[in-house]
Amino acid sequence: MIRIDAVWLATAPMDMRAGTDTALARVVAVFGAAQAHTAYLFANQRGNRIKVLVHDGLGIWLAARRLHQGKFVWAAKDSANCQLERVQLDALVLGLPWARIGSAGSITMV
Repeated sequence: MIRIDAVWLATAPMDMRAGTDTALARVVAVFGAAQAHTAYLFANQRGNRIKVLVHDGLGIWLAARRLHQGKFVWAAKDSANCQLERVQLDALVLGLPWARIGSAGSITMV
């Protein structure tokens, strides 16, 4: 239903009370622009809630997810924002360790 060609994960936490306009302003502030067919992920301070903002080329979609137990696996807050593969996004929203999936989990040296 929504085409997603790129996924970006923001490492700094976001207030989950933010609506669509505030989340879009945060995307522009953190990533420079909201690119079409791109998903932008933000987590709260505790790591048990995420928001995903997607620009589909015509408008903006904002989705939220909350875990009742545990936390989402997230990049370190002091690291740079990172780009994820689609399979990593699918794992992240389920609460799985996304860094071990896709090309990031490949063994490149023996």
